[in-house]
Amino acid sequence: MGKIKSLKPSLDWLLVFVPVAVAVRYVAPLHNEAALFIISGLAIIPLAGLMGRATEHLAEKMGQGVGGLLNATFGNAAELIIALVGLQKGFIEVVKASITGSIIGNLLLVLGVSLLAGGARHSEMTFNRVAARTSTASLFLAAIGLLIPTIFHFSANLTPGRWSPGLERDLSLAIAVVLLGTYCCTLLFSLLTHRQHFTGPAGETEHEKTGPGWSRTKAFIVLLVATAVVAVLSDFLVGSVEAARQRLGVSEVFIGIIIVAVIGNAAEHSTAVWMAMKNKMDLSLGIAVGSSLQIALFVAPLLVLVSGFLGHPMDLEFSIPETVAVFVAVQVVAQISNDGETNWLEGAQLLALYLILAVLFYYLPGGK
Repeated sequence: MGKIKSLKPSLDWLLVFVPVAVAVRYVAPLHNEAALFIISGLAIIPLAGLMGRATEHLAEKMGQGVGGLLNATFGNAAELIIALVGLQKGFIEVVKASITGSIIGNLLLVLGVSLLAGGARHSEMTFNRVAARTSTASLFLAAIGLLIPTIFHFSANLTPGRWSPGLERDLSLAIAVVLLGTYCCTLLFSLLTHRQHFTGPAGETEHEKTGPGWSRTKAFIVLLVATAVVAVLSDFLVGSVEAARQRLGVSEVFIGIIIVAVIGNAAEHSTAVWMAMKNKMDLSLGIAVGSSLQIALFVAPLLVLVSGFLGHPMDLEFSIPETVAVFVAVQVVAQISNDGETNWLEGAQLLALYLILAVLFYYLPGGK
């Protein structure tokens, strides 16, 4: 029975790509930048899952309040590491695209697949409307925060002599501080004052327990090692972006919005789908929407604040297609989650919208 269980498909199987990526990077006869991009991406996926599991086990050992804060802070650690490496290497457009890609990917792709898979087993699925409404309202605020610098950029261009990149960065810094403050408020709301709205039927808040708990030492070591390896692989991944872009014939924006975003979120994707298939929609929705919320209110502002120290200042000015995509995704998810119930058709609709946006970014001019 144990052998059969061990043969169950798992993202951990992709760990085989870790040594392969190292070999492709450092063994001269095997070196190929485009292959390195793909292999590094596949290797990061299971490591992101290990980081998530280690964080959850550490959270269990530290109590509900501190544990919830730990989960909320490190839930998107893999994406943050990839983004920091990208900023350090100067791939600002890829990093910014990965931010919007993570938001729309979680809201449309992850939630869409979850609803489709869950709906195939359960004709109607329900969830807590209060939690969903709170999260989507915060996402609207984040979307506005991403839109304002874009509006400022195009408006200021109409007034010659009064616009400068420094002024635009100051605006982004101010908005980043507001978004981080809002994120703190959402944590206070969900972890303390209104915690009852964000717990599942069995009192679980993020993921269902699937096995025996890890000791604090084991969880810390796994988190530390996985983080270090992800940092190395992120360096491989980002360093081969240009070669991958030319080989695949796509733009940097497409790589950031579609490919890098999916790599960073793949581990969470599988968990959200699994929860939906077990008709645990509060958990599934919490993973998909919560991850987007963390990217928009925590990761993006944090990157703006630290980018100056990395030598490549980043602002919150996104392209019009990116801001429209985020607004449309948030609006559609808000409509779907308004009644507290869902089905497979709504999942198909979310996936259709994601594919439409993916086609848009594939054909969008930008250095193809």
